[in-house]
Amino acid sequence: MKVIEIQGDPDDFLSGQIALVDADGIRKETRLDIVDRWPDLGDYLIIHAGFAIHTLDPQEAETNIRLMREMAEKVEAAEAVEQRT
Repeated sequence: MKVIEIQGDPDDFLSGQIALVDADGIRKETRLDIVDRWPDLGDYLIIHAGFAIHTLDPQEAETNIRLMREMAEKVEAAEAVEQRT
């Protein structure tokens, strides 16, 4: 999910470290307490159970998103072939 706003201070755990993220118009707040690297605006986050766990720069994220879409298309195509047989 793409980071569109960051609240808090990476060096102050009491500052409410939160990122507002967006994925296709769906916005959520996620905690930054355990993320591997403090994100910049425009970076992407991998989130688990409300906590960001990994930061990706935009280029790395776009590559991963493209690969996941290709994989989903191939799985759907294989399922369609399997249903016909």
